[in-house]
Amino acid sequence: MSSNILSYVGWTFLPNLVTGWIQTIYYGITIRAGDPKPQPGTPRYVKHRRRIHIAVIAIYLLYTIYEADYSLRQEGDFYQDLDLPVDADEKKIKARFRRLAAIYHPDKAVNPEEHANAEIYFVRLKSAQDTLTDTTKRWAYERFGPDVLAWQHVSSIRDYLLVGVQTVAPLYGGSIAVMVLLGLFGYLQWGRYWRYLIFACLALVEYHTLTRPYWSPILTKVVNPLFTTFTSHPPILPFQFLALAHKATFTFFIALGQLSPLFAPPDRPASNSSSGIEEQHLQRLEQMAQGTEIETQRLLALEMTPIVGDEAGQNDMKGRVREWLVQNTIRSDPEVRDAMGRAMAKRRVGAPAGARPIAI
Repeated sequence: MSSNILSYVGWTFLPNLVTGWIQTIYYGITIRAGDPKPQPGTPRYVKHRRRIHIAVIAIYLLYTIYEADYSLRQEGDFYQDLDLPVDADEKKIKARFRRLAAIYHPDKAVNPEEHANAEIYFVRLKSAQDTLTDTTKRWAYERFGPDVLAWQHVSSIRDYLLVGVQTVAPLYGGSIAVMVLLGLFGYLQWGRYWRYLIFACLALVEYHTLTRPYWSPILTKVVNPLFTTFTSHPPILPFQFLALAHKATFTFFIALGQLSPLFAPPDRPASNSSSGIEEQHLQRLEQMAQGTEIETQRLLALEMTPIVGDEAGQNDMKGRVREWLVQNTIRSDPEVRDAMGRAMAKRRVGAPAGARPIAI
């Protein structure tokens, strides 16, 4: 339990922390001394951090699954304790137990400390032999693990199955309730479809594994052949497979939460924010300007209707418009009036007395 808590706590800060370290080391290796490094917030810096962060999350996800598998191997199982294959029959199980009991019997211990350790190991061997030679207990052990040894008032496969379902149901019920509540409060929006799909697949796989008299084909035809062929990993039992599936699923959900800021589209500005209001005002002003321009062109076309096709009339209109622009626009400019006044004053130097000034 403590290792699981530490693993989940690690997800809250380790990916960001390691991403920062790796990015710093990456820039130190790839950028020459004296060259400027990308600054936080720049597109290049954001692109590099995004890629490194994705790689860190993927590696940490694989490490978390490996850590869970390592813990299961350290705990061992009854087949490993007796050093037997998973398809060993009752005769082989009893013969193997008698051989190991003859070697590790507590009476052969020399000192009290060795006697205590030997007694614990012998009790475990005896439990393994008693469980694996009982068809019903063996079926329950392979699917629910060593917890079945503490279950009381169970004698048939149906009894074990009912108790096992009761222990698994709170996990699924609580997980669904948490996902629905977080979704109602606006969390877990990105990747929501994949969360529910993977969770449904997990429930279907677990249902198939627990209710069938044979092992899941995923184990017998895919997982165990790969492990036993290419590694020294012992065969995975159904309860170990389900434990790894639970760990991988919920760890993947946490990884999705870490990846959502990297893949989710940027949020649009809220309509009641100042930036949103300014954007709306600018759009309205642009629409009004476009409408005014269209209306002006329409009125100008109406005014030009009487002289359409009359070249002389069009030339006369152009001359009048040019004269109007000169008189009302150019000459009314203060700088132009000052320049013209200075020029006329220079030309009036030496004029006879009484001459009237030229009006500007």
